[in-house]
Amino acid sequence: MRVLPKTGIVLEIGSGSGEHAVCFAKALPKLVWLPSDPDMLARASIEAWIGTEHLANVRAPVAIDVRRETWGVENDAPFDAIVSLNMIHIAPWAASLGLLAGAGRLLRTGGVLFLYGPFMRGGLHTAASNAAFDVDLKRRDNSWGIRDVDELVLEAAPHGFELHEVVAMPANNLSLVFVKRNRTHRSPAFEAERGSAN
Repeated sequence: MRVLPKTGIVLEIGSGSGEHAVCFAKALPKLVWLPSDPDMLARASIEAWIGTEHLANVRAPVAIDVRRETWGVENDAPFDAIVSLNMIHIAPWAASLGLLAGAGRLLRTGGVLFLYGPFMRGGLHTAASNAAFDVDLKRRDNSWGIRDVDELVLEAAPHGFELHEVVAMPANNLSLVFVKRNRTHRSPAFEAERGSAN
């Protein structure tokens, strides 16, 4: 939560049941949270959570397919942050690319793109359990899979993003904190990640 702005509007991609949206909105009451999910049942669950918690800073969920060129939330942009938790490994790679492109369009300069979940680094899994999870994901759908941080960094750069921080989390997950910059500016962290990918 320390990397998110204290005020402004946050768009969550792939909100699922809505528990994360409620948790963040309660902890950061000066932020307006806009949850989204392409699944109708997930959106119904989000609405139920919002109704139960009576939170004024969570908007009604919207349907977003990140692979589309427009997301239907352009009138709310620019967003101060975009958050996606445990989404990109259970979606096709095209969804990751769409997420990066959409965030590049809709985030303000200096805004945060926050990704959480299992990731590879340098083409290697960070734990044996993640490797087994990756096999299981691909068995369920061969377009799914644990993505590599280095690949995400390379794909994010043309949309104006730099990898600002990687934080190790419980259960062999990582938090990736990207910041939208002017495309002519490159931080040492970005150069280090880019070098490790070559």
